[in-house]
Amino acid sequence: MEIKETLPVILGYIAFILLAVSLLVNNEIRFRWLNSLGSLSFILYGLMIDALPIIITNSFLLCINIYYLIKIYNTDEDFDLIEFLPNDPLIQKYYSFYQKDIHAFFPDFSLQDKENELRFIVLRDLAFANIFVAKYTSEGIAYVKINYTVPKYRDYKVGRFIFDKENEYLKSKGVKKIVYKGVINKNHIQFLKIMKFKKINIDSNECYLKEIS
Repeated sequence: MEIKETLPVILGYIAFILLAVSLLVNNEIRFRWLNSLGSLSFILYGLMIDALPIIITNSFLLCINIYYLIKIYNTDEDFDLIEFLPNDPLIQKYYSFYQKDIHAFFPDFSLQDKENELRFIVLRDLAFANIFVAKYTSEGIAYVKINYTVPKYRDYKVGRFIFDKENEYLKSKGVKKIVYKGVINKNHIQFLKIMKFKKINIDSNECYLKEIS
């Protein structure tokens, strides 16, 4: 088979895979981006095989995705930070519901630990989006025990709210540095890199650090 004949077939399969994967994700931004790339691939595929219905249909879908992406990125959402106690019934219900996924990111976390902890939840348009617990020292170092965001809100907005927009709260608690120890989940490592955490070594352990400025 010649390259000119093979390329449209490959592009068609790529478009199909992108659209199929987009239907499996549970994050709207990822869905819109994957769906847009799939539609764009199908448009190119349609141009190659001269299939006008495919071009028109996917051009329409691409416009819809672009519209919603613009809307998502330009929407002002309301974020709130609220402290909690370990025995709070709402927190216990939240932890129980997401326990399996929480342990995929923070396998050693226990809600019953009562050390010198910084504890709060983040509400996003009054929806329960994140739970954050850290053990902090008199030197101003907060060792993160959990920073879990529900799948629906994993678009980095919660992280930017905690570490950038709302860092006055952290500073009011005397926090100067945020440290993650023993991170094993690759997705969370990617999150830390986007949040501008630096990889360091503490007692021969790989850690991630961010200074609160």
